[in-house]
Amino acid sequence: MHVQEWLETVPAVAVYALVGLVIGLESLGIPLPGEIILVSSALLASQHGDIDPVVLGASATAGAIIGDSIGYAIGRKGGRPLLAWLGGKFPRHFSEGHIATAERSFEKWGMWAVFFGRFVALLRIFAGPLAGVLRMPYWKFLIANVLGGIVWAGGTTAVIYYVGIVAESWLKRFSWLGLVAAVLVGLTSMLVLKRKAKKAGQNLEATGAPTS
Repeated sequence: MHVQEWLETVPAVAVYALVGLVIGLESLGIPLPGEIILVSSALLASQHGDIDPVVLGASATAGAIIGDSIGYAIGRKGGRPLLAWLGGKFPRHFSEGHIATAERSFEKWGMWAVFFGRFVALLRIFAGPLAGVLRMPYWKFLIANVLGGIVWAGGTTAVIYYVGIVAESWLKRFSWLGLVAAVLVGLTSMLVLKRKAKKAGQNLEATGAPTS
């Protein structure tokens, strides 16, 4: 069953809890489709008045921040042996190459890797645990974690929700054509946000931003 079709069968409270839980677990370091769940839920909220987009965005933000914080604590305690263990459990996501790439990002961008990592699927999974493994000062991690969680989770919810509102008339008139249009616009918006985040990270690297 399609994610959105399944979400339509559960009550609003369960949607909030599901979004917060999945995003929290993904941020903690478990490979889950947090972004897909968030986008589907925000689009669903635009079509069903029972789901409050503000509560949805708050749930997603809380899940992102709490999950990353738990991941940081686990990474700080587990150290590099934890990364090796994750590599054995999830070789597709925690391969040595992926870990090396994420670590270089942290070395170059420091706390900004946590912030901009929200917009990149790979770094979104790595950010919390790796920040703990590398022993990034917690106050710096917390600032980047909170800001990144608000901008990514809240921003994604707002963008997709209003895209759904605008597309509602299309959905009524043209059924699947309107749905395709809404999804395409939503995906385009997400790609634009990700590109801006990537560009900002490259600018930081070019200007020699401090890494700690």
